[in-house]
Amino acid sequence: MSTAPRFGLNGPQSEAALYLDGPCLVLAGAGSGKTRVITQKIAYMIEHCGYDPRTIAALTFTNKAALEMQERIGKLLKQPKQAKQLTVSTFHSLGVKILRQEAAGVGLKDKFSIMDSDDCYTIVSDLAMSTDKQEIRGIQNTISLWKNGLVDPEDAIKAARDEDEAMAGRVYRSYVATLQAYQAVDFDDLIRLPVELFRNNEPIRDRWQRRLRYLLMDEYQDTNTCQYELVKLLVTGVGKKPMFTAVGDDDQAIYAWRGASVENLKTLGDDFPDLKVIKLEQNYRSTTRILQAANAVIGNNPKLFEKSLWSEHGLGEPIKVLGMQNDDQEADQVAIMISSEHFQRKNKWSDFAILYRGNHQARVMEQALRKERIPYTMSGGQSFFDKAEIKDIIAYLRLIANQDDDPAFIRAVTTPKRGVGMATLEVLGEFSKQWNCSLYEAARKGGIEAKLADRQLGSLRDFCQFIAELEDRATRPGPSGSGDHAAEVLDDMMKEMNYEHYLYENFDDRAAQAKWQNVLEFNNWLKERGRGGRDRDGEEKNLLELTQMVALMSMLEGQDEEEDAVRMSTLHASKGLEYPHVYLVGVEEGILPHKGDPDASVESIAARIQEERRLMYVGITRAQRTLHVSWCKRRKRAGELVNCDPSRFIKEMALDVGEAAPMESEILSPKERLANLKALLATPRPVPE
Repeated sequence: MSTAPRFGLNGPQSEAALYLDGPCLVLAGAGSGKTRVITQKIAYMIEHCGYDPRTIAALTFTNKAALEMQERIGKLLKQPKQAKQLTVSTFHSLGVKILRQEAAGVGLKDKFSIMDSDDCYTIVSDLAMSTDKQEIRGIQNTISLWKNGLVDPEDAIKAARDEDEAMAGRVYRSYVATLQAYQAVDFDDLIRLPVELFRNNEPIRDRWQRRLRYLLMDEYQDTNTCQYELVKLLVTGVGKKPMFTAVGDDDQAIYAWRGASVENLKTLGDDFPDLKVIKLEQNYRSTTRILQAANAVIGNNPKLFEKSLWSEHGLGEPIKVLGMQNDDQEADQVAIMISSEHFQRKNKWSDFAILYRGNHQARVMEQALRKERIPYTMSGGQSFFDKAEIKDIIAYLRLIANQDDDPAFIRAVTTPKRGVGMATLEVLGEFSKQWNCSLYEAARKGGIEAKLADRQLGSLRDFCQFIAELEDRATRPGPSGSGDHAAEVLDDMMKEMNYEHYLYENFDDRAAQAKWQNVLEFNNWLKERGRGGRDRDGEEKNLLELTQMVALMSMLEGQDEEEDAVRMSTLHASKGLEYPHVYLVGVEEGILPHKGDPDASVESIAARIQEERRLMYVGITRAQRTLHVSWCKRRKRAGELVNCDPSRFIKEMALDVGEAAPMESEILSPKERLANLKALLATPRPVPE
């Protein structure tokens, strides 16, 4: 097939977009236009090859990426509405779609529940009989890795290397049984269960293979064992030619800690001998100097596929490496440099990004930016609406709005505790499965009396009556002109919950006070909107309308991304993004590369260093025009100053001596910084019209 440019693509991009003769792997280097290839390929399949858009699935790793991809495809099609017929989603969303339609095949009722991480934390905590947060999160993570690796509980127990792993395996076994009894699944089950279904039920598997004729996968290097198995089951069958395009980059595989396996790229070639491999090496993002440094670093890793990024953006400015005395000086210097660049070159604040290995590095940076009055936003931080105490209140509101919301029911009926434990919920779950109804409906249904003791049933039905009364009141409009009705219902709900007492009973006074203040702030936020405050229409809302609005909260928060502010982000959270000016801070041994287990095997240490090197590569390739790399001679750790060494990755960047040497001459004293700031402030600025 010709590789002459088409659709405005370069040669390799065009070859990848037009290839439909079998399985295809597109090795897309950072900034090489991979999304453009995927969207153009889908448009080509529909417009020129007669593919029904309903038979094409494109899988990504975030909902945002899926939405953007679908919008871009719509702009390429003569009939934009066809883009809505495509399956453009995350792996997990596809899993939900399969399970909703095939619930009976995996022993679930039609309206099964999806538990979030906090819901599952409570179950694991009860099963492990532990209150140690770190221990519980560790067991949760281990269970997640087992599920993603398609390891069942009995095999996990047999393979345990010590008592801790054996205990985690036993918790895993009980955890799976508990979810089944609740008629619920967790995040990992959304892919694991479809894999089990397709393995064990050939007619259902054949039906989905006919439904999805062509599969495209973005960020393929981030797939885990379970996701890869799902892909194989969808594209392989008797007499079926595997038809898919996987787009990925082995140099950007940075998620092994959550189960992703870069080996899936190698396995792809083993499982599909006719695999067509196409490399995208032209970078449309960065200058040549930045790409040379990135290529030099990643060249120290063993290669599955050789490739080298290049650009037509010119040589660009030299990369600066700054050696600082300590982390306070590093933060101050970065803030001063950003401020200077902003005012002198008239750059937007959002042109700058500060990237770091771990969230613990952010605090000192935040303090320096605040001192210089530089606006900033942080990626990867916890949303206000994700705080446990806020999610507790939202669970009640969700249940008032929808009594079929089983995860909300479980959270609300057990927080605060009201005599309803796991044994009661397991009986309720079995009963709800038998009658194919929600847990709320099962608790009120006749016949449940024979399965529960009077005390257990009494607690359940008292709770359901409480919710029913709130639901009735929540749908009524407020008194004309006052809008107080929602506030009254909300206050009565909080009073009946006795949530403040629950907090002080379960947390120390300081933590309880902070959590209760968050709850009060959230309630006031809802009440204000109930009265029409801050809403453009100014209309009052009842509690049900406010509850429905809660679902949009995360979307509303997303608008902050448009702020003109410096972006602060971990390296992991920065993947897929790009910025004109990048400050990569804390590039020291023990931070980047991260200090691992000193007792680990030689192979494990080598694998860890390789992944950390890929993380450095990701950081470098976020930069479009300028890159500053900094490290400290001494850094505060656990309240003490410790000596630090520059990361081996700085040397591996193979910069010119003038760039790579620690540039002490650029480190300003406090007096010099003050003088510079005064000079900036003294510079006449244009008066806004």
